[in-house]
Amino acid sequence: MKKGASFLKRFIKPKKLIQEIVIQAPIEEPIVPNIQENIKRLKSSFEKCSDVKFREIKLENIKAFILFVDGLVDNQSIQFNAIHELLSETVHAQLTSEYIEQRIVSISDVIEIEKLDDIVKNVLDGNTVLIVDGLEKALVLNAKGGERRAVAEPETETAVRGPKEGFVENIAVNIALIRQKLRSNHLKLITKEIGTVSRTIVGMMYLEHLASPELVKEIEDRLERIKIDAILESGYIEEFIEDSPSSLFPQIQNTERPDTVAGNLLEGRVVILINGSPFALIVPATFWQFLQANEDYYHRYHISFFIRFLRIIMVFLALLLPAIYIAVTTYHQEMIPTNLLYSIAASRESIPFPAFIEAMIMEIAFEALREAGLRLPKIVGQAVSILGALVIGQAAVEAGIVSAPMVIVVSLTGIASFTIPKFNMAISIRILRFPMMFLAGMFGLFGISIGGLIIVTHLCKLRSFGVPYFSPIAPLKWRELKDIFVRYPWWAMDKRPTQTIEENLNRQVDNLKPSSVQQK
Repeated sequence: MKKGASFLKRFIKPKKLIQEIVIQAPIEEPIVPNIQENIKRLKSSFEKCSDVKFREIKLENIKAFILFVDGLVDNQSIQFNAIHELLSETVHAQLTSEYIEQRIVSISDVIEIEKLDDIVKNVLDGNTVLIVDGLEKALVLNAKGGERRAVAEPETETAVRGPKEGFVENIAVNIALIRQKLRSNHLKLITKEIGTVSRTIVGMMYLEHLASPELVKEIEDRLERIKIDAILESGYIEEFIEDSPSSLFPQIQNTERPDTVAGNLLEGRVVILINGSPFALIVPATFWQFLQANEDYYHRYHISFFIRFLRIIMVFLALLLPAIYIAVTTYHQEMIPTNLLYSIAASRESIPFPAFIEAMIMEIAFEALREAGLRLPKIVGQAVSILGALVIGQAAVEAGIVSAPMVIVVSLTGIASFTIPKFNMAISIRILRFPMMFLAGMFGLFGISIGGLIIVTHLCKLRSFGVPYFSPIAPLKWRELKDIFVRYPWWAMDKRPTQTIEENLNRQVDNLKPSSVQQK
């Protein structure tokens, strides 16, 4: 036993040491006039980093070095705007950083730094650093580049009508996409670095004249409290800042679409962008936001009225349809019409399992097929999910393991769950389907009623950054129901929602309804 404990200690201690080293600042010394000393210390810091390039430049009798990470910079920009300009310059005896910045280097964004630690940080951020012999300052040249994914249509939020551009993994591009939608000086941006190792850039965007100062301050405080080694995706931030981490329901909306972000900013919400992730976080969020698609606001309101009403019905079917089938066939057969009851009884005559076990088998198989279809390559995944469902369903019916009505119920439930626009809400509904089936198998319709009451009570208790999660239903606000179950025409939605805005409620001027003159 002691031998095993000592064996573990050999591996636990080095981990703690590594953590302490990573958190500490690497080089706090200032830049000295001796360039060889600076390069020696920098090469020691970047030891075994073969992608960090040290490019020596000789300016007559003066030495200079350019440092950058290969793959993070625009090599052409460095060559023509820095190296070429430096080599073609006749150097004076008194060379200063100001002279280089203003007269030699033609890159627009140049800053001065005085510490070696700042050189390390800027090089790892994708900047290029110029060090000249005899100077106690270095110049940071913004020549970021490298291979990046181009702006394309979002894969998770496709739309028939509307913009086809989506966010990418570069936060600067994402900010620019939002700025193109909202060209206002009221649109503010606050950036922070989170993660002692990754040093991920996290940006907060909001409209100053609409967003509540208390909301902005609360989000900023929650972000400040995050102390972790790395942030690799927006999901990290989401789990750290949400109000109720134990709740199954998502309290922060995520999106790949700049138009969705712009629409929420105009309603006083705050958007969080994370460098390296194409998903932006929108706070605060309510339950009804997850049932709304960006396309609802681009079609004429008659179409949006029908689609949104249909979507809400599908949410109830996705949650309750298998549970209702279990409850009715197990405990409440008298509620089924006689002809339908005979048909269900005939199909279940040779089935060895009760309705609850039968439903669990089919639901688990359906979820497994759906997950397999997501993880496989696109073309193969679609074929596996569709053919697998057909083949397994048909084979299970013929083998007498499940009944044909159960296959129909599970298929309708799966289709209904696909109508929910937001994946995180859809998967929450899919998970809740299983406890509802269990309650239906134990207590019938009474169990479904108890489960529904627990869910509604939980939704009414939830908060997202102080905003009631189930608003404007609880608490009830009649005027804001214009954009919940249905969507009124734009000329009728003249006010912004009061959940996040106290002032500047007017969205448009009065009397924008089409007049009889327009109709003629």
